Amino acid sequence: MLSDDELLRYSRQILLKQIDVQGQLRLKQGRVLIVGMGGLGSPVALYLAAAGVGELHLADFDTVDLTNLQRQIAHDTASIGQAKVDSAMARLGAINPQITLVPHRQALDVDSLAAAVSSVDLVLDCSDNFSTREAVNAACVAAGKPLVSGAAIRLEGQLSVFDPRNAASPCYHCLYGHGSEAELTCSEAGVVGPLVGLVGSLQALEALKLLAGFGEPLVGRLLLIDALGTRFRELRVKRDPVCEVCGGR
Repeated sequence: MLSDDELLRYSRQILLKQIDVQGQLRLKQGRVLIVGMGGLGSPVALYLAAAGVGELHLADFDTVDLTNLQRQIAHDTASIGQAKVDSAMARLGAINPQITLVPHRQALDVDSLAAAVSSVDLVLDCSDNFSTREAVNAACVAAGKPLVSGAAIRLEGQLSVFDPRNAASPCYHCLYGHGSEAELTCSEAGVVGPLVGLVGSLQALEALKLLAGFGEPLVGRLLLIDALGTRFRELRVKRDPVCEVCGGR
């Protein structure tokens, strides 16, 4: 049940027929893992906390640096030197003290990642390197958990949803294969702050759709964002039947 305070707090989204009280209850019962509390993870966590997702698991082994503050809006100047997870938990707790926050302050290895993924309903990959994205994808496929994946660098962003519960859904590996560890990070190539805010906000929206059960998630579709020209493009993507990660499911 929702308390009177919860009905008031979430009243603007409960008014939406696509969500209503039942959808809000599903959000309250939802458990989500956010991998990375940086530029993407910040807006993801802020919006999911504000929306009333009942349990947020926050994973990041890094600390807040001055160079983060241009885009990582969950942190502030007073947070410099703190663990990003602790900084984010303080901010999220202030926004919504009614939700549960579960910290993962250490880097997740294969076993701890598998356990973390198995304990939630949905995973959001907000990391900034290919090896982490591959590991998170493999854990989600193995556990049968939907994955909302976002990325942003320079003035370009992309977003997709991979859902192993859907037989037609590709996984991250279907699209990118083994990728390349030579890919640049934001610290090397740069990124504009509002772009990661945009991608992270869209990731949060996709998560709410999956948890509450409304709308059409970005399964089998890759959204490409050109911030320089403010253009959006969508590509249809198919599952690879011989994919090393999901081909046997």
